[in-house]
Amino acid sequence: MMHDCISITGLGSISPLGSTQAEIWEHYTKDSHCFQAETINNKSMYTAPLSIAAAAEIQTLKNSNSKYKNLDNSVLYAIVASRIAIKNAGWTPENNFGINIGSSRGATTLFEKYHKDFLKNQHAETLSSPTTTLGNISSWVAHDLQTNGPQISHSITCSTALHALLNGIAWITAGMAEKFIVGGSEAPLTPFTIAQMEALHIYAKKEAEFPCLSLDLTKKRNTMILGEGAAVICLEKGEKKNALAKIRGIGYATEILKHNTSISAEGICFEKSMRMALGENNLDEIDAIVLHAPGTIKGDLAEYEAIKKIFCNKMPGLTTNKWKIGHSFGASGMLSVELAIAMIQHQQFVSIPYLNDENKPKKLHKILVNSVGFGGNAVSVLLTKD
Repeated sequence: MMHDCISITGLGSISPLGSTQAEIWEHYTKDSHCFQAETINNKSMYTAPLSIAAAAEIQTLKNSNSKYKNLDNSVLYAIVASRIAIKNAGWTPENNFGINIGSSRGATTLFEKYHKDFLKNQHAETLSSPTTTLGNISSWVAHDLQTNGPQISHSITCSTALHALLNGIAWITAGMAEKFIVGGSEAPLTPFTIAQMEALHIYAKKEAEFPCLSLDLTKKRNTMILGEGAAVICLEKGEKKNALAKIRGIGYATEILKHNTSISAEGICFEKSMRMALGENNLDEIDAIVLHAPGTIKGDLAEYEAIKKIFCNKMPGLTTNKWKIGHSFGASGMLSVELAIAMIQHQQFVSIPYLNDENKPKKLHKILVNSVGFGGNAVSVLLTKD
């Protein structure tokens, strides 16, 4: 349980929506998605790549320094997002802030490239090890921002970014750091990664107006689609005047594994993490929930069942962004936090165009954000306007 307020004083991201808060919010106010069809593994597949402008930023970064040319996109995305965030927060390297940016898959592009070369040539490239370690992300961000604070990289599958948030809060409340950048970065649009999702029979196959039917509980097929990007936030202890939003509750839970990928039908881990994050808050005061909702039949329904068990007949407004930008694995939780912050800042609920807005909130003061990974590792975060 949280005893102190944690302020979010900076936010940065790069995704299919772009990299500036203005263009990101403009996209959120439209009913269009960011998916495009491309040929992968000799099949036409939907993906959600970075926007054209955002991709150009990554190329500019690679060209700006010879050191960056050999880095994986997952690292480059994190660098760009972190630069935006600390500028937004007004931080300088002298602050010696901590960094915890994780990833579910890490250096997917480089790992697949180096492994392919190894099978062909029977020897490994010189940089094949240092450029594919998961620690690359936070260490290179620290190098780029010139901070001497602690550096942590980790993977807890799709709840990685929100576990980074938990870690940052723990360091700050323990008095071991005053400020922390936390988030996730993912570049999973590679042939092998997509093939892995296909093997689980959860990837979208049908062409449709909305290819990913996230949170549509009537769907008859799995519709998950991969997206890419990075999102980070700047954390500071206490009530800060420049706070974009404030963290008033955190929760986490892990289920006992019954299957390598699934959680229980009733979403036990979600129920536990949400109850912990909500604490003693009046349930009637929760205006909205940003769901994990990956677009799979069982995954979406399990989370909804957990929410229904807690809120009964007084459901908050329910939304998600995966119908628009896909599932970015380890970065997805922080991109959901970004959506929650944007709704709080603009006082406008972002609806899902193919669902009814029967519980559309009139105000947005308290928003709960959920995330979960393989193995039932759920995290919930309660954000407030003040």
